[in-house]
Amino acid sequence: MCGIVGYIGSREKKNIILEGLKELEYRGYDSAGLAVLKDKEIDFFKAVGKLENLANKCEAFSSEGFGFAIGHTRWATHGKPTEINAHPHLGEYSCVIHNGIIENYKEIKEKLEKEGISFLSQTDTEVIVQLFEYYAKDMDAFDAFKKLVSELKGAFATLLISKKEPTKVFFAKNAAPLIIGKNADETFFASADAALIGKVNDVIYLEDVSYGYASKNELLIYENDILRANTFVKLPSDKAYAQKDGFRFFMEKEIYEQSNVLSEVLMGRIEGEEIIFDELKNENLKDVEELSICACGTSYHAALSSSYLFNRLSKVKTSVEIASEFRYKDGIVKENSLFVVISQSGETADTLEALKIAKQKGAKTVAICNVDNSSIVRLADYSILTRAGIEKGVASTKAFATQILTLWMLAIFIAQKKGFDMNKELKALRHIPKVALVTQKLHDKIHRLSKRYLDGHGFFFIGRDVFYPLALEGALKLKELSYLHAEGYPAGEMKHGPIALADSKLYTIALMPELCLYDKTKSNVEELIARDSTVLCISPNEFELSDDFIKTNKQEHFMCEFFEMMIIVQLLAMEISIRLGNDVDMPRNLAKSVTVE
Repeated sequence: MCGIVGYIGSREKKNIILEGLKELEYRGYDSAGLAVLKDKEIDFFKAVGKLENLANKCEAFSSEGFGFAIGHTRWATHGKPTEINAHPHLGEYSCVIHNGIIENYKEIKEKLEKEGISFLSQTDTEVIVQLFEYYAKDMDAFDAFKKLVSELKGAFATLLISKKEPTKVFFAKNAAPLIIGKNADETFFASADAALIGKVNDVIYLEDVSYGYASKNELLIYENDILRANTFVKLPSDKAYAQKDGFRFFMEKEIYEQSNVLSEVLMGRIEGEEIIFDELKNENLKDVEELSICACGTSYHAALSSSYLFNRLSKVKTSVEIASEFRYKDGIVKENSLFVVISQSGETADTLEALKIAKQKGAKTVAICNVDNSSIVRLADYSILTRAGIEKGVASTKAFATQILTLWMLAIFIAQKKGFDMNKELKALRHIPKVALVTQKLHDKIHRLSKRYLDGHGFFFIGRDVFYPLALEGALKLKELSYLHAEGYPAGEMKHGPIALADSKLYTIALMPELCLYDKTKSNVEELIARDSTVLCISPNEFELSDDFIKTNKQEHFMCEFFEMMIIVQLLAMEISIRLGNDVDMPRNLAKSVTVE
């Protein structure tokens, strides 16, 4: 999603902004821009496409000496990805950048147009700068900024600079992340940690309904109109994630990292034959009878997978909701139920709103998240970090793996509180990091196979039980990376309609674990083969009728088969995408952190 970077100080501001935006590229964007306020003058540059286009545009520009700068990468929500619609947006003497969606921008725009104010762009963001200058005609700049913020509805993280008050950067935050970092004589702003690592040691994560301003010597933050103390926390300092370590793509590196990060998930959470979650040590979960899980995208697939485990191991009635649907269905949330939300970034707008609804209805809430200090983590009653580390590939891999393992552990944790024997599960848990190791032999085989799957009219990924959500995730990875049509289906549902599509150019990826309904799935695959579908089977059991076959290892637990097949579908999607010449790390139209509805 869109990225924000801001700077107050004496270093070359253009470079600070471009470096920060570069660290946020993984979030996805289609245009970029920056503005510098120095000596009461504003210089700005905007470009469509990659960040290097913006760098080329401002190559001859220099901004040494004390000044203010803001920069932005945009992912289009209102208006096409054009230079006019790129941020910053300009008024007569001010400019603004913004992440999120202003829900009432049409009403504000109509009000201003009646006052004779014209708009250049198609965006919702432009109303911020125009409304600021409308109020600033008759009042102090900060008062004008406060007034405009009070009128905005929706999600926003925004920075504004103005020649009317050339010594300050104004900022506001609601339901979209904004972080402020400070050194002795410099101030930094960003929408994510990555842009600040190496620049500052201490930061403030702004809460919702916050606004204020920063100058050379001042930082004032108001929260719900009350001036708050500036309480800084330590920023992580590890920048090793920014290196590809010899891999072609960040996604490839992250697939290979999964064995290590899954070990991190387990670390300190298995004590003897017991799962330990320090985060939940004060909560009695043995009486939990009903559990709701809410998430989006890949995290939704992790939720679906875990629902089988909660039902099977914990004997807890579990429902799974897509967050964007839950928000509007007036769903029933019981006060004594457990409401779990899952988000890689912790800033997913729909999931955050679902969490707010659950809390309002009195549910106990648990966040499964990868980012400490994120909005979802701060809001939930309890949070369990997945420890995946920073994931730069837009298509999630290790985030999904760590979510699944964390949720499996939570299911065991609740089951043990209820007195159930979980020794078999614990043995399998300990084996998972080894299962997730990628061998060169496997990768080479998938690379060779991938050349057969570059055309056709679509893909079906099929599986049963917990392997059905994995089929959904495999199809999603292929869609995201290759732009080929793919769907995940429960294997037993193929005959209820989808099998009508079967022919030699329908490619079926069949997940056939030995330890989970193998014979049933095999029968469904044979139905497709009889109708001439081209089938790639993934199984530990040889299957002569398949067109292609990837042999997995014999395992003692179906979840070990799950993680091994997860690696395979991730690599397959990546290798097909590479052969098609696509940008693996930054697929078109997608964003890493979806902070808009």
